[in-house]
Amino acid sequence: MSLLDHFKSVPTITTDEVRSFLDEHNPEEYNLVDVRQPGEYEAEHIPGTKLIPLGELEDRLGELDPAKPTVAY
Repeated sequence: MSLLDHFKSVPTITTDEVRSFLDEHNPEEYNLVDVRQPGEYEAEHIPGTKLIPLGELEDRLGELDPAKPTVAY
């Protein structure tokens, strides 16, 4: 299984659209992933975000629920 097997192609959405999505859904209904480096995450992140640096993403995909939409930034 490759990294791409876990993600479906979706259009890019604006920050306002992401904000609306997060406001309208229970955090248990989606995966929210911060793919930046730990220092960037520690400086500021969206509450409830799971830190998985981009370089580790493929090895840590098992931590995400593939049945849920994933928002990554």
